[in-house]
Amino acid sequence: MNVLMIYPEFPDTYWSFKHALPFEGKKSAYPPLGLLTVAAMLPSDWNKRLVDINVRPLKGADLLWADVAMLSGMLIHKHEIVQILKRCRSRGLRTIVGGPIASSVEELPQHADAVVAGEADELMPELVRDLKGGNLKPFYHAATLPGLDHTPPPDLSLINPRHYSAMAIQYSRGCPFNCEFCDIIEIYGRKPRTKSPAQVQAELDQLYDRRWRGSVFIVDDNFIGNKRKVKELLPCLAEWNQRHHHPFAFFTEASVNLADDPELLHMMKEANFTRVFMGIETPVEESLKEAHKLQNTRKNLLESVRRVQSYGLEVMAGFIVGFDNDPEDIFERQVRFIQESAIPLAMVGLLLALPNTQLFRRLKKEGRILNEGHGDNMNLRLNFIPKMDPQRLVQGYREILKRIYDPEAYYERVLRFLDRYTHPNHHRHLAFSDYLAVARSIVKQGILSESRRSYWRFLGTAALRYRKCFDTAMTLAVMGYHFQTLTRMVCEAE
Repeated sequence: MNVLMIYPEFPDTYWSFKHALPFEGKKSAYPPLGLLTVAAMLPSDWNKRLVDINVRPLKGADLLWADVAMLSGMLIHKHEIVQILKRCRSRGLRTIVGGPIASSVEELPQHADAVVAGEADELMPELVRDLKGGNLKPFYHAATLPGLDHTPPPDLSLINPRHYSAMAIQYSRGCPFNCEFCDIIEIYGRKPRTKSPAQVQAELDQLYDRRWRGSVFIVDDNFIGNKRKVKELLPCLAEWNQRHHHPFAFFTEASVNLADDPELLHMMKEANFTRVFMGIETPVEESLKEAHKLQNTRKNLLESVRRVQSYGLEVMAGFIVGFDNDPEDIFERQVRFIQESAIPLAMVGLLLALPNTQLFRRLKKEGRILNEGHGDNMNLRLNFIPKMDPQRLVQGYREILKRIYDPEAYYERVLRFLDRYTHPNHHRHLAFSDYLAVARSIVKQGILSESRRSYWRFLGTAALRYRKCFDTAMTLAVMGYHFQTLTRMVCEAE
């Protein structure tokens, strides 16, 4: 059996980092971990080929080679996935689609021979049997949320790690919180399930043996969802990293209550975590309550961010505008919070009512849903009727982006962050791509850019005052270019 695994191109969003990747000569931010894990569950005597369209195009020869095509993606990939499915089926190729999109788009069975909704771990034996027998069912649905005890390491033989900016592993699935707009808890449940430390170490060994050195993204939607288990894992990560002379720097996603646990923060620092994404969403308490994000209402959010930063963790954060309880001055309040918190990479988006979420169901009951949405919270086409005037909401959103990614404001925020940042205990392994990124940054941002004066002032200050973390300053300068480019695109869009 020849299995062709296809991952669609990621559109221009915060998480694609498309405009920063060329600086370091990379083609994509992260490999398609879900498909690589599914590949490891298939029979060992099957031939497998992965086409990550972010890395290379899908060719006719790939389709001719294959007996079946397996696709995965998210709602944001809907259009491209439908086009790929049509292309496959026009060649008579059997098609199977899974991933989060399978839980979001009702029309998928019209385009694919089989749709796999939910986690595939326990479905794979049945799917493999039906593939061998030539009698695929149109729909497979995971009846339970499986444990991760037997989830195999991803099949890294299908990729060239050098094409990616970071490698990825998964430790847990699920989140204990109940945010109204979130589809994670709908797909993966509210009881976090974890791998054992031994499983995680085996995946690190595999990365190390493939000669990967650098960043490793632990892709969990809430890494600290089960704090007790995480505290069992972190000493093992620290010991592994120390034993191998610190080849990896980790980053992940976590809820804001991370700031309440100094022991956990210290353990993450010792394991060489350097960045964490947190969903702050809004400084307006009534909007947080509306979204059922009560875990963010029990603390001073600015103090929480500062505490996390003080442990050598750069905070990336998500912010949302468009809640029913957003006041008229929400745009000013978001800008003020972002600047005061010294969060360089602030991912601000419009509220999006994702299918199969509590928010979607509530708004549908209220007659306010316009369509299933596109999965892109930077897209100015709202999929629901907001309480605020839609034009005012979109214009206010644009103003936030203009202000926080104005070069002067952005570099000021980065310097403020560096001022409170504790440099990691272990020096990061610098690769050729790092030096290449610096050279390209100097040319593109320091010579060709209209904001070159701001850039040079920033670099001069960073070199004089923050020499020990100058590599972090350069990384944030390059990543700022991506965010500034996206801001221009959003502000110019109709």
